[in-house]
Amino acid sequence: MADIEVTSTCEEGYTTESVINGEWELVVDALSNDGPSPNEVLAADYASCYIPALRVAADQHGYDDIGAVEVEVEADLDEDDDLEAIAFHVEVEESLGDDEQEIVELGEDICHVHSALRDELHADIAIESGV
Repeated sequence: MADIEVTSTCEEGYTTESVINGEWELVVDALSNDGPSPNEVLAADYASCYIPALRVAADQHGYDDIGAVEVEVEADLDEDDDLEAIAFHVEVEESLGDDEQEIVELGEDICHVHSALRDELHADIAIESGV
């Protein structure tokens, strides 16, 4: 049995309904009419993976509670609608002091989505802590 099982169905058009591990439902629409597009989902998924990875990285550097974390994602598409660039602007409620850049990089190493993407598409991450 696989660790992750997804059943994706498209009855017509460009909208796909997926059931993840028999429990979670996700609607993705290539045209962004009935749900987010695959690229929009990927951008959100990347940020959703990076936030807990950043928390783990901060914890490993002795920051027990970094408070609220918000990531604003900007993604650029080429003329074929392929993702060309992704940038994160990360705001962390508590200050990460002199460890900030090391925590960012460790968060990248921990984030499974970051590891899965080709190097050219890894997010360019800017962070502000203590905001």
